[in-house]
Amino acid sequence: MKIQEEIKKTAEAHGELSEQEAEKNANQPKEVTEKMLEKEIKKEEILDEKLKEEIIKEIKVEKNPVRGRRGEKTREEIVAAWDPKTLLGKEVREGKVKHIDEIINNKRRILESEIVDKLLNVKADLISIGQSKGKFGGGKRRAWRQTQRKTKEGNVPTFSTMAVVGDEKGHIGIGVGKSNETLPARDKAVRMAKLNVIKVTRGCGSFDCTCSDPHSIPFQVEGKAGSVRVRLIPAPQGTGLVVANELKKLLKLVGIKDVFSKTFGIQRTSYNLMKACMDALQKTNKEYKK
Repeated sequence: MKIQEEIKKTAEAHGELSEQEAEKNANQPKEVTEKMLEKEIKKEEILDEKLKEEIIKEIKVEKNPVRGRRGEKTREEIVAAWDPKTLLGKEVREGKVKHIDEIINNKRRILESEIVDKLLNVKADLISIGQSKGKFGGGKRRAWRQTQRKTKEGNVPTFSTMAVVGDEKGHIGIGVGKSNETLPARDKAVRMAKLNVIKVTRGCGSFDCTCSDPHSIPFQVEGKAGSVRVRLIPAPQGTGLVVANELKKLLKLVGIKDVFSKTFGIQRTSYNLMKACMDALQKTNKEYKK
């Protein structure tokens, strides 16, 4: 039995050969071994390619997108389960409206946050508008601003927060959410930010830079909210964001990399600071008049 198995193995390795070919192979052992090695190497290469393809397929299937917290739906799941209620939502779902700029240029109102999820791949961030408790009022800045309401049952706390969403390609939105708990307030803020998405014209308006990359703003703009005024000035490449820390979050999500700024008024009120910056960015869509 062992001899027969060995014969089968040799036949599989060499293939079916005639007596003459077998005699030639017997007289040329080096060439035969080289051919056998080449065949084995080719088989291993083919197997390696197949394994790579299988691994890539498994990664594509099994790789889950990043989730914010347990039970939170992803962008793909939200869009798949979306049942539009408005006319604009139905047009986006059917593919009649393919870009967010069509909606913004025609001044159509977005009433469903899923429209933005369908057309844009946005990132979200929270703005520090609150302050944690500390001695002499000196706590650290945080994203949640807490207020209390006096009732017969006791103090009822309310949390509010401000969210910023953007695709880093010239689209940005801010929104505010309030709730009795922190996470629902955050969800409301993100939803409102998606409903308030605007278009920002980027460019290179600095006299020190002659490139055509949209790394800055096309010209100087100024926005106002309350007592706060924010002036944005174009900057050459490599300057970075010379702005307040909270404004950096907003400008990064817009896709602006280099800009100078000058602020006036009470800058500690982050709410008005962000609104003034949004007002300035919205003015980049207007034509520049000397």
